[in-house]
Amino acid sequence: PDTHWSHSQSPSVLESENSLDLLEIMGNLSYDDSNVTSLDYDAAPCHNQYCPLFQRVAPTFLAITCATATLGTGALLVALAKRPHGWGWPQSRALVAQLAVGTGLFAALLPPVAVGVRQGWRLGAGLCSLTHLLWHWSLFAQGLLVGSGSCSTAWCHWDARSQRLAVAVWAGALLLATPAALASGTVAAPEVSCIRRSVDVLSPVYLLHLILCLCLFLLLPAALLVATLAVPWLRSGWKPGVSASWLFFGLWVPYGMGLAVDFLLHAQLLQPTCGTFEHFDYVLGLSEGLGVLHCCLGPAALLAAWLH
Repeated sequence: PDTHWSHSQSPSVLESENSLDLLEIMGNLSYDDSNVTSLDYDAAPCHNQYCPLFQRVAPTFLAITCATATLGTGALLVALAKRPHGWGWPQSRALVAQLAVGTGLFAALLPPVAVGVRQGWRLGAGLCSLTHLLWHWSLFAQGLLVGSGSCSTAWCHWDARSQRLAVAVWAGALLLATPAALASGTVAAPEVSCIRRSVDVLSPVYLLHLILCLCLFLLLPAALLVATLAVPWLRSGWKPGVSASWLFFGLWVPYGMGLAVDFLLHAQLLQPTCGTFEHFDYVLGLSEGLGVLHCCLGPAALLAAWLH
């Protein structure tokens, strides 16, 4: 999927996706047999060792997150089934059920990603693109569900209106996720890797994907926050359920900011320093790891809001 926490890179080929792009930007990086990327920056070599650390830590992190998310989502579904009338707007049963489906879909993709990180991607380019498609489909669907649930009473009842809205949300999310699949691919290496971007950073398909991600992770939560502060009836409807669902945005906003900086570096709109080269991969990877946690923290937060 579309992140350092979701793609597999072989350290024998490159230290990280950013390392490859910074090689193209600066033009004077070299790779040696010790898998350390060096840049002679005023006689002080720069070393980027993110990828080996990523390959050691990410599979365990993803496995634990998947197991926790499975338990949390299962408990949430049980609560929905046992107390069907205990969920009211803004955490209506129909809305919470769809959020559970979204987090379940996201969590189901973590095991193959973990195996791909550890052993190399062996599922082919087609399944690589499909994984990216499903990963972003779940993210866009959850973002749209949280947004619609925060500023509309359409989810109060599961009727023809809410059913049409549900179809529109999931179909729209699938459409919005398509550029992610088109921009992803595999790279030939001793161990084949599934990466989030196999096209140029300025290619139309990647720019569209980037814009959509920034709209989801940055612009949508900002617009919802402004609307909530400006509209009295939205403020009066602020309840624990809204706070719980907004956890999704809180966890993904740092990654959205990281994507914006990542693009500026790749497009040479920001000139990378040695420190940037050495540390930005860690910042972007940690921010995406934080976002991935939404699939286990989200169900727990919704359960806590329901019990409140």
